[in-house]
Amino acid sequence: MMSWDVEPVVAVPVIAAAALYLRGWSALSRRMPERFGASRLVAFAAGLASITIAASALLDALGHRFLQAHMIQHVLLMTVAPPLLWMGAPVAPMLLGLPSPIRRAVAIGLASRPMRRLTRMLVDPRVSWMLFIAAFWIWHIPALYDLALRAEAWHHVEHACFFAGGMLFWRPVILPWPARSSWPRWAMIPYLVLAEIQNGVLAAILTFSDRVIYPAYEAAPRMGGVSALDDQSMAGVIMWVPGSIVFLLPVLWLIVSALAGSRPVGMTEATTPQVLRAARRR
Repeated sequence: MMSWDVEPVVAVPVIAAAALYLRGWSALSRRMPERFGASRLVAFAAGLASITIAASALLDALGHRFLQAHMIQHVLLMTVAPPLLWMGAPVAPMLLGLPSPIRRAVAIGLASRPMRRLTRMLVDPRVSWMLFIAAFWIWHIPALYDLALRAEAWHHVEHACFFAGGMLFWRPVILPWPARSSWPRWAMIPYLVLAEIQNGVLAAILTFSDRVIYPAYEAAPRMGGVSALDDQSMAGVIMWVPGSIVFLLPVLWLIVSALAGSRPVGMTEATTPQVLRAARRR
């Protein structure tokens, strides 16, 4: 339980992503230092670190005994790691980090008509919001939640759904270069507030419920004299307070930006298709 080791199914992609991003960022920071400064690298590294912590053997083992530990994993995977990764503007660095033949093949594949249609659908804020909320609620249904605790394979599926839903959800909020959106930036305020309402409802249920919602935690060995019901209440508080802050901070940022008349983030001279065309030529 005291190990910080991470399973290969998580460690290998994290290390690969770090290597590709660093290679691409190193080149881009020399060509475009105003756009790819150290802050991009730090944000992306922090996002990968959040995933690593969430998937560590220590937190994973605690998550099988304490709902509050499992909730920390969910918060990291859904609301901490994704926005940090997008703040690193990872599309161009990771494409540039690939070997040339692979980079051209990936760029051609991403620029194909079926992939463009799929991507256009997934990045639609209406779709990304619904997928995020679906993953949030479905995996907190007691039967499915307990299934993920019992079966390691389903546990990985659960966390993959949380992370994928988080990546889709936070993209239109961060709007990482070179992305741009037809939606006005102020539309992200109700987008975030409505998601926070969902978060608050489940947090309130966990915090104030007078019974244990997830039977697996009643049967789990207790540590530190914390009852399953107290553990559940603390998990609700974790979801409510830190979880709400993550949603509300970008709301404040968007309001301040709107009042200041700032240029919308991501509405720049380059677009994703242009980046893909440049990658195919290299």
